[in-house]
Amino acid sequence: MKTVEQRLRALADPKYREFQSKLIPTVAQDLILGVRTPDIRKLAKELDVKERAEFLGELPHRFYDENILHAAILCSVSDFAEAVCETERFLPYIDNWAVCDLLSPKCFSKHKGELLPHIRSWIQSKRTYTVRFGTGMLMKHFLDDNFEPEYLDWAASVRSEEYYVNMMTAWFFATALAKQYDCAVKYIEERRLGRRVHAMAIQKALESFRVTEEHKEYLRTLKQY
Repeated sequence: MKTVEQRLRALADPKYREFQSKLIPTVAQDLILGVRTPDIRKLAKELDVKERAEFLGELPHRFYDENILHAAILCSVSDFAEAVCETERFLPYIDNWAVCDLLSPKCFSKHKGELLPHIRSWIQSKRTYTVRFGTGMLMKHFLDDNFEPEYLDWAASVRSEEYYVNMMTAWFFATALAKQYDCAVKYIEERRLGRRVHAMAIQKALESFRVTEEHKEYLRTLKQY
């Protein structure tokens, strides 16, 4: 039986590898095989239970594509406790935005109350992509029906020099401006975000189709920090 690495290499596209390497500057090009995400998702479904378990146990992986496959497998884990355990085991090994943002176990949406303390812990981490992941999960699961104003404080409390942390925080607030405008706009008005995040959040909100033109016009007046 072919190893997972051999199966990934068989799916690799050299031209796509070059394209990917430009989008993911934190990963060396020789660690990217160049497998397209749909093909990786398909492979994740083709692996049997034993193959999945063995692969998940092989951390750390060598190649970026292996980490994408790992995230794709975790997305389909149906047991919440297992999904959280495997996610927390994997998070320290994530070293780029693409793997981080792909990781989103579907079962999380059915266990939001149980998920919340984990999100808070992730946001308070000192690891770049653990913080980014936690903020992303807060954005995905807690800006709609389960929203509470205090969640904005959680995201606003993050202070980092890391671009990929700040960009996710800005993305979070741009989304909050679309979904929970009355609460979120106060953080812009009162300059409660860092200077960089403030600017990026406004810019992303201005680019969003979900923010009204009236709100965009007002946000333009708040650009000065």
